[in-house]
Amino acid sequence: MILPVVAYGDPVLKAEAEDIEQGQNGLEVLIANMWETMYASEGVGLAAPQVGESIRLFIVDASPFAEGENGDLACKDFKRVMINPVIFEESEEEDGMEEGCLSIPGIRENVQRPVAIGVEYYNEQWELVEERLEGIPARVVQHEYDHIEGVLITDHISPMRRRLLHGKLRDITNGKVSVDYRMRFPGVRGR
Repeated sequence: MILPVVAYGDPVLKAEAEDIEQGQNGLEVLIANMWETMYASEGVGLAAPQVGESIRLFIVDASPFAEGENGDLACKDFKRVMINPVIFEESEEEDGMEEGCLSIPGIRENVQRPVAIGVEYYNEQWELVEERLEGIPARVVQHEYDHIEGVLITDHISPMRRRLLHGKLRDITNGKVSVDYRMRFPGVRGR
C-alpha cells in the first residue's frame, strides 16, 4: 500500500526515532509499504519517520545513480533495508552534493557530508550487517540516517539560506506545493 509522505513541518520529522524490537508487530508490512511508497514517489531512500513512524528504520535503493554513461557503478546493486542502524565511523574528507527530499518537495540544497562511513545495522532477516560505504551509497545512507535522528537537509544549510527558503517551506507545510505522490501536510486539516 502506498503511504502518504509526511511533509516538512510535521514534528515526527524532527524527533529522534526509537529503536525497533526484533519481532515488532507489522514490521514486514511496513517495510513492504515503504518500498511501494518510495518507488511510487521516485525516491532513492525513505525513512520510517517520513511515513509517520518514529522508529529507526529506513530503506535505500541507489540503483538510479548507476544509470547513464556517467553512472556510479557502486550504486548498481545498492538496495538495503536498515533497522536500528548506527554510523560508527566517518571520513574526515567531505564532499558537497545537491540533495532533495521527498518530505521537502521542490527544494534541493548543497549538503556537505563525509565521503565514506562505517555503518552497522540489522537487515530485514534480523542479521547483523557491518559495511563500509563511500561515494553516493554513503551519501544516501547518511541522508536517511539523518531522518531517524530528526535532522533534515534544511538543517545542513546556513541560517541565511533557511530564511530565504522560509516562504517555500511554509507553503510545503500548508500543502501549497505540486507533487506527483501522496503527501500528508501538517498545516492542512482533514487531509
